[in-house]
Amino acid sequence: MPKVKIIVFGATGMIGQAVLAQCLGDQRIDSVLVVGRTSVGRQDDKLREILRDDFFDFADCADDFAGADACLFCLGVSSVRKSEADYRRVTKDITLAAADVMAGVAPEMVFIYISGMGTDSTEHGRLMWARVKGETENALLAMPFHAYAVRPGFIQAVGGLQSRTRLYAVAYRLIGWLYPVLRRVAPRQVIRSDELAKGMIEVVRQRPAKRVLDSVDLRGLPGVSAS
Repeated sequence: MPKVKIIVFGATGMIGQAVLAQCLGDQRIDSVLVVGRTSVGRQDDKLREILRDDFFDFADCADDFAGADACLFCLGVSSVRKSEADYRRVTKDITLAAADVMAGVAPEMVFIYISGMGTDSTEHGRLMWARVKGETENALLAMPFHAYAVRPGFIQAVGGLQSRTRLYAVAYRLIGWLYPVLRRVAPRQVIRSDELAKGMIEVVRQRPAKRVLDSVDLRGLPGVSAS
């Protein structure tokens, strides 16, 4: 894919950091546009940042989004201590605000949304976060671009990465040692952060027919290590 332009949301989070590092290190990718509230604190000839406070209206970013080959949407928050309305506003409304603009100016792009294992596609289940994630996935999959939902479970951070969400960071430290065991007994529920990032880039390149992907699906793509 010549002249590949990638947009990354949530590049300061654990998954976003892994995705950004993979994009910057991939010679097939020519430019990376990061959209966020705070700088990623990196310098690279490929990298350009848009820092903004308003994440509910991206109309002014239409020219920046035009011609993009893909958006890797890694922005997300924990549902802990949030009402359903507040969680939906951050999880669904922000995602669709960006996606609506991109669909208008780059209708052939690939849009990859980081969802979560256990997401409820019916939108009627008991778990609030799963319903909202399901709503978001369904809305994206109905849009004119090539949308994918990625549903990782436990993510083993490598390369010094750490979750910014305190609850998750503590959980990863406490059960991280179990990762090799989980990899053997529950492979669909675990993935390394570098494999997740590589898998997302390979989805952009290969555009698989399956549009809701778990950890095994990503690791099974050519070019993604399954070691």
